[in-house]
Amino acid sequence: MRSSRALVRAIVPLAVAGLVLTGCGGGGSSKSSNPGGSSSAPGAPASSAAPAPTTDPLTGLPASNGGVTNHPVYIAKIDNTSSSRPQYGIGDADLVTQELVEGGITRLAVFFYSKLPEKAGPIRSMRLTDIGVAKPLNARLVTSGAAPVTLNGLAKAGVKFIDMNNPNVRRILDGTHDTLHSVQANIDKLGASANQKTPARPEDFFDWGTDADFTGTIPATTVDTKIGNAPGSNDIWKYVGGKYVLQNGYMDPGSVYKPDTVIALTVKTSIAPYKDPAGNPVPVTHFEGKGKAVIFHGGKALKARWSKDGVEGLPKFTTKDGTAVKIPAGHVWLALVPKGGQSVSAGSVTWHK
Repeated sequence: MRSSRALVRAIVPLAVAGLVLTGCGGGGSSKSSNPGGSSSAPGAPASSAAPAPTTDPLTGLPASNGGVTNHPVYIAKIDNTSSSRPQYGIGDADLVTQELVEGGITRLAVFFYSKLPEKAGPIRSMRLTDIGVAKPLNARLVTSGAAPVTLNGLAKAGVKFIDMNNPNVRRILDGTHDTLHSVQANIDKLGASANQKTPARPEDFFDWGTDADFTGTIPATTVDTKIGNAPGSNDIWKYVGGKYVLQNGYMDPGSVYKPDTVIALTVKTSIAPYKDPAGNPVPVTHFEGKGKAVIFHGGKALKARWSKDGVEGLPKFTTKDGTAVKIPAGHVWLALVPKGGQSVSAGSVTWHK
């Protein structure tokens, strides 16, 4: 995995100049100098250069620049309780991952890459769970801080973060939230000040496909994902107008994230070697390994299996018979549902017409 990622990063800068020659279909090519379609001299080895990308790596949707930027992927840790209302900036996200934290509540890891909002939040603290979330894309976590155990774990894993030592992540007491939930981040300014000298493109987060690739047949226009056991911690989704609309969320009405696909993964959990200030055990979700998955798209459900090769791996999906599953290009909400055990209650995924 590490070598393939290095290859993607290495070839992208060389291909940037050719992006204007590329269509949105699948890479395109320049005109050939001979009827056989090869510009090489007879007997010369064929070129092995990969085509320039034409899509965004976090959505699979067409991108005029092929998803090449001068900034990394940013993952904002955003509170997901009633105290977070309104959540800012989530409507500009490419991808959202929902994870369990202490007290039976959840927190969002919100991926920003193709669009960088000027205001995102309320920004909260990191967890060891975030290693498996951020590491595959070498993303930068945007956070209010973390416990020492988490900071040590992130350092060992080589995961970088941006906290309130940066002037673009700060507490703003404007009366909309209490003090704890008042930290906001200007992701746009973080991107403008990025020190990434060479334009690059991360790997595709999923194996992207089209609507036609989706083979789900089980009617599912209402989806209920339960990650935590706190009252109201489950999410209820309705399939409306080709999108999944969260019925009990806290997003700012002016910036609502309506995914094309909702994916629920059953994941293993454990307990971190510390407790939160209130004395609650801190769960760790292990976003690696393998397990069951349910993929919801187009008002239908597909039961599948997921796998992820270590914290650096990217998630892959297969059907029961081992056939690879592609995720239709678009915006995705990824719910990490606990399998349960060691002081962590099992979550659930249910659906109906």
